[in-house]
Amino acid sequence: MLALAQLTRTEKLQLMEALWDDLSADAQALPAPAWHQQALDAAQDALARGEAQFIDWAQAKRTLRGE
Repeated sequence: MLALAQLTRTEKLQLMEALWDDLSADAQALPAPAWHQQALDAAQDALARGEAQFIDWAQAKRTLRGE
């Protein structure tokens, strides 16, 4: 087992990227949970009703950071 506490932040990020690349190589083997489809449907419905709108990624990050 890896001693995560001994890895640098850069090494941890590289490990996460390697794991994600490996897991996502066969996306069909990782089906999305039912709640995820429900959340997507709710977002699409809100958009269709005019209760939601798209914003660019830079603005989304600022909003999430409370800026």
